[in-house]
Amino acid sequence: MTRGGAARTRDEPERRCIATGLSAPTAGLVRFVVGPDGVVWPDVAAKLPGRGIWVSAERAALDRAVAKGLFSRAAKRAVTVPPDLVAQLDAALVRRLVGHLALARKAGGAVAGYEKVRDWLMSGRAAVLVQAADGSERGRAKLRPPPAGDDGKTTLIDCLNAGEIGLAFGREHVIHAALAAGGLGARALEDAARLAGIRGRIGAIAAGKE
Repeated sequence: MTRGGAARTRDEPERRCIATGLSAPTAGLVRFVVGPDGVVWPDVAAKLPGRGIWVSAERAALDRAVAKGLFSRAAKRAVTVPPDLVAQLDAALVRRLVGHLALARKAGGAVAGYEKVRDWLMSGRAAVLVQAADGSERGRAKLRPPPAGDDGKTTLIDCLNAGEIGLAFGREHVIHAALAAGGLGARALEDAARLAGIRGRIGAIAAGKE
């Protein structure tokens, strides 16, 4: 497993984290770019033009990069780091993850609600279990995620709160959801690992505790 929670594959490109100095597959890092105005922006899709600056998808690494002025060092010029950079990154990763869930729902590859999720898990259709970080421990314990595959990657997403999961299903709150196997599930797991790393602990930012 990589520092950001993604499994290493032989052909996956690697980048060097400016905070840790370690090289890792890009799935476990977050790309930042410096805009024409000299402001640092998160680029969670890694598609914005410009030279990328990479940071491990961990709150401690991002905090270190900000505190030590490592973005300016990497850019080789003075740059401005917005005071809400962590919040910007958190919101961008949430939008991306919720988008994956919404697309899966529209394609018939995702369900929400305890009974439907339980049925999918029992039938083997569910490849990923999604549970709200602010759901009750007792309720969450009633459902177990599908077994991990040969790559050892987790099949549980539990870094979103009930309101965030609800956005993907057109509901106010969703505690339990499930994803079928497929590309969207894999991408959701990858982005969930990054979001969980940035949030530092499950649901901390979502619950307003940081």
